[in-house]
Amino acid sequence: MPDPRGAEAKLTVFVDADHARNQVTRRSVTCIMLLLNNTPLVWISKRQKTVETSTYGSELVAARLAIDLIIEMRYKLRMLGVKMEHQTQLLGDNMSVVLNTTIPSSTLKKKHLSCAYHRVREAIAGKFVVFGHVSSESNFADIGTKPLGTTAFHRLVDPYLFRKPEHLKIVKRAAAAASA
Repeated sequence: MPDPRGAEAKLTVFVDADHARNQVTRRSVTCIMLLLNNTPLVWISKRQKTVETSTYGSELVAARLAIDLIIEMRYKLRMLGVKMEHQTQLLGDNMSVVLNTTIPSSTLKKKHLSCAYHRVREAIAGKFVVFGHVSSESNFADIGTKPLGTTAFHRLVDPYLFRKPEHLKIVKRAAAAASA
């Protein structure tokens, strides 16, 4: 591994699942949006390989897939000599999954989800992932799991994909101040 150089890079990952989205197979759809320094780098939207009986199950499977992607991306970036922040922020909109995987005293009663559950908890215990809750209205991964109206779509996408360069913001402020 080369010596890390430059400023620390920050990974932020949004994850979401739409339970039983597919009307024929009843499989859920997972969306994972990985941002490097607040810029979308990887976005995945795909049907899950298992049929889950609850929203909790489909969100937990999506969180496990996000953890696998985080491990892969952190390794790749370190091998390229990128200095990484100590922890990656994982954000999901299902409060029960966030609480159940982050509180050490919580337990899981569904044996078929135990592998996904322990994979997420292992990453959190390793302190390279912080799993936090984000409201559904602010979850960037919603654009890959469900059809959104124009207003909701632009509210989620605009801050990441249509940012204005800083020098244009300064010019705009100066023009507004001159006209006032």
